[in-house]
Amino acid sequence: MRRRADGQRGVTLVMTLLMLAGVLLLATAAAQIALQGEKSARNDRDRQIAFRAAEAALHDAEMDIEGMAGGASSRAHLFTAAVLHELSLPQATCGVGESNPLLGICRSADEAHAWQAVDFLSEGENMAAVPYGRFTGQVFPAGEGPLSALPPRYVVEFLPYRRVGTSAADPDYLYRITAVGFGTRAVTQVALQAFYRKAPS
Repeated sequence: MRRRADGQRGVTLVMTLLMLAGVLLLATAAAQIALQGEKSARNDRDRQIAFRAAEAALHDAEMDIEGMAGGASSRAHLFTAAVLHELSLPQATCGVGESNPLLGICRSADEAHAWQAVDFLSEGENMAAVPYGRFTGQVFPAGEGPLSALPPRYVVEFLPYRRVGTSAADPDYLYRITAVGFGTRAVTQVALQAFYRKAPS
C-alpha cells in the first residue's frame, strides 16, 4: 500500500515538473515575442526619424538652389545655366571640401550617377555632401534623445535639360537632389531623391 502511494507521488512530481517546464517555455516564447515587437517598433521609429530628416534636406537643397535664405552664404548664382555650363567639374564628380563653395554640386554623366560615389558621412576636406543649413542658415536639431544622430545631408546633380521651343545653343539644367537623413543612430539612413527645376526667369 505504501509502495503504491510513493509511486503516485513520484508520478505527480514528474507531471508537475513537466507542467512547469511547459509554462517556462511559454513564458520564454512570450518574452521573445515582446522583445522582437519592441525592437521592430524602435527600428520603425528610427526609420521614420531618418525619413523626415531626408525630407527636410530636400527642402533645404531647394532653398539652396533658389537662394531663398539670402545672406553672404547664398550660392544661388552658381545654379544658373551660364555658370554651370562653364563649371570646371569633371563628369560624375562632386565639389569636395567643407570650405569649397561647390560643395555637394555634382556634374552628371551619361552612364554614371555622381551621388552613388558620395560618402554622406565624410567630414572636413573629404566632405562631399552639404550638411543641412550650410548654405541656407537653417538649423536642424540633432544629436540628442529622439532626434537624428546627425543633421541630414544632400548633393545636387545638374543634368542638361532643353525646354520646348529653345535651341541646343541655349543650355538649361534640371537638378537631381539626393538627400540622406539619419535616425537616432547614424547607421539608420534613409535616402530620398527629387528632381527640381527652377522657374524660367
